[in-house]
Amino acid sequence: MKNSQSAEALADQIKRRFSKSFLDVLILKLIAAGPTWGYNIIKKTEAEYGVRLRHGALYPTLNDLEQKGLVKSRRELQKGRARKVYEITSSGSQFLEVYYAFIKGHLASATDQKHAGN
Repeated sequence: MKNSQSAEALADQIKRRFSKSFLDVLILKLIAAGPTWGYNIIKKTEAEYGVRLRHGALYPTLNDLEQKGLVKSRRELQKGRARKVYEITSSGSQFLEVYYAFIKGHLASATDQKHAGN
């Protein structure tokens, strides 16, 4: 590597950039794993991607995803507290499938082009 950054440091930069640029996809992915609530999304984002997600970024994104029909929410009482729990819809699952197929195809195409040039 020309730069003295480690692969780990570069991976960390990519994770952070991805989580900021594709916040909607990241949130859908977390919700697809199972019904969850805002605070849990914040904690998982920090643990998995090293990014502190602010309420001011999360809740507008969740509202947008819900308006687009990609997630749905319900109020749930847990430990005496009302919590808004989000679940992915079939449209949200389809969105993720198309996204993954696009990325997979695009990466395969880039790899094919790289090998063709050698």
